[in-house]
Amino acid sequence: MAHKFCSFFRVQSFARVTALAAFAACTSLSAIAQSGPIKVGIALDISGPFAGPGAEARDGFALAIKQLGGKLGGQPVEFVQTDMAGSPDQAKQLVDRFVQREKIDLFTGPIASNVALAVAPSLFAAKVPYLSNNAGPSQLAGAGCNAYFFGTAYQNDQFHEAAGQFAADQKFGRMVVLAPNYPAGKDSITGFKRKYKGVVADEIYTKVGQLDYATELAQLRAAKPDALYFFLPGAMGINFIKQFVGAGLSKDITLVTSGFSADEDIIGAVGEPMLGLFNTTHWAHDLDNAANKAFVAAFRKEYAGRYPSLYAAQAYDVIAAMDAAVKAVGGKVSDKEALTKALAKAQFASVRGSFRYANNHFPVQNFYLRTIGKNAEGRVTNKTLKTVLEGYGDAYSSQCGLK
Repeated sequence: MAHKFCSFFRVQSFARVTALAAFAACTSLSAIAQSGPIKVGIALDISGPFAGPGAEARDGFALAIKQLGGKLGGQPVEFVQTDMAGSPDQAKQLVDRFVQREKIDLFTGPIASNVALAVAPSLFAAKVPYLSNNAGPSQLAGAGCNAYFFGTAYQNDQFHEAAGQFAADQKFGRMVVLAPNYPAGKDSITGFKRKYKGVVADEIYTKVGQLDYATELAQLRAAKPDALYFFLPGAMGINFIKQFVGAGLSKDITLVTSGFSADEDIIGAVGEPMLGLFNTTHWAHDLDNAANKAFVAAFRKEYAGRYPSLYAAQAYDVIAAMDAAVKAVGGKVSDKEALTKALAKAQFASVRGSFRYANNHFPVQNFYLRTIGKNAEGRVTNKTLKTVLEGYGDAYSSQCGLK
């Protein structure tokens, strides 16, 4: 009976979880199948336009769940997981099922902001706390903030504001900005322009999932900017960087981006063409704090020596945040007010170090500048250079009515 239960999508969705992790999850589930466990819905993105980041997030979730023995706050948990493929419509249907049929108590998972916006209303109506492990849309940060939404990772604009600050500090006089045409893409350009004080020669919006950038590269060649700021997560970024360098544009145009388009998942696919690229981030694998050192070491041991990406780090933090909150309420997740208050206190050891929520439930945290080079082992990877923004919140919190 337990074996049949564990073969259901709850465990099978973690395609890259080790056999030991799967066994631990099954053992936990079979032990509590009749005792009413806490239910956590995890919307995976392991297919579709955000499959790369989604796989990284999945591995971060899996490691944290394994380390906690399949429990939260010492309480038995059922992690209900399925692939939402980066599709707002599909995600809405599946989350409605999570809420109505599975009766989930907590939710996390979607990579994309348009998916987050699609599923949020159902979760809010059911008073299910939604801890976002990636998406941080501006629509949920200001007047549209909600007591049940926690932008645990970041607010979309923040990363790009840090990049805009770096570009301003470097005195790039003329820049082009490029991003996909969806909510996070629009937030990225808004955030960048909020801090960058030079001339934006052109704003280029691409299709979500686009892989051929010949037209955009021709526009860049004609514009002749000092630098380009781009936001293209996953396979979009991989293809763009390869084509940009292959076209010879890197000789005259400095590339600046956020960690989304320059993290370990992208580096592993692109390699040396990424050398010298600057990027901003709220987390890095070389951050010097105890929680991060332990996380990076455990992740590399679990996943064949590879460095975690920020998507994995954010997912890991979400499970830690849930664990702390469930512990704080003594496992009584039915007390929604107490649970949201416990979540808002963020009393967990984040891999980012110092971390707290503003009134709108988005983080106040540091943002760093990194560059891509080779380490002592000759491996192409990121190196943190300095703090760009310290204890930085977002531009929308004053519009939020939460206290």
